[in-house]
Amino acid sequence: MKTRAILSVLGEDRVGIVAAVSNALAAAGANIEDIRQTILSGVFSMTMLVTVDEEACAFEDVQAHLTAVAKELGLQITLQREDVFAFMHRV
Repeated sequence: MKTRAILSVLGEDRVGIVAAVSNALAAAGANIEDIRQTILSGVFSMTMLVTVDEEACAFEDVQAHLTAVAKELGLQITLQREDVFAFMHRV
């Protein structure tokens, strides 16, 4: 089963954030469909649309990989299923 999800990253800018996040996703068999990032006054912000192949790696396990990256780099990383994200942000 493939699940689309929204991944958001926020934290102090530093070298290697994109590499660490994308490596964690690749290791879990997730694909990056779209990515946007910016740096505002030293604050790094990134939003990704990803597809998680839950036959390769359970959604919760992908979240665990990303939590480890967040702790290692001092970031806030959130991964939400696209349908849950859309429901929470309806106007």
